[in-house]
Amino acid sequence: MSLARDQIKPFALVFDDDGLIPNNPLPLLLYKRAVDVAGRDPEQAIEDLFERSGWGDRWRNGIFDYQHYHATVHEALGVARGLAMVLFGGEQGEAIELTPGDIAVLPAGTGHKCVFASHDFRVIGAYPPGTQMQVTRPTPDNYRRARKTIPQVALPETDPVFGKDGPLMRLWRK
Repeated sequence: MSLARDQIKPFALVFDDDGLIPNNPLPLLLYKRAVDVAGRDPEQAIEDLFERSGWGDRWRNGIFDYQHYHATVHEALGVARGLAMVLFGGEQGEAIELTPGDIAVLPAGTGHKCVFASHDFRVIGAYPPGTQMQVTRPTPDNYRRARKTIPQVALPETDPVFGKDGPLMRLWRK
């Protein structure tokens, strides 16, 4: 179950293009404690939230321990269990601790890698309808291609936490 809309305001972070990780002028949105995962199946609670918001292609796992990004799709990451320190925005970005109930929404091109995770860390990933997710590593050739594809990625029709009326709809206007 998600918490009341007026209690959850996302942190918005914008990362600079570093020449290998393109990032995005749209902000990464971080909803701290967006899902109450206590006393229930936390993976299912996050999957249900994403489903209600129309974000699909869900998976359960961790976050890769190498720098990568997705040049063809936006991504939502919901923490079900454990904790992790994730470096967002490339090697010169910002390390952020993610804990159960946190949801990070990454615009296409946002670099991320896990620098530490507890043994029980579990994240649910999801994507808005459209293009398939591809893992892209930071190389000069990938960077050149990504600079062309990222601006073509359609804005999602819903916020993965709050649906059609969520903050993403306002904060991600192009």
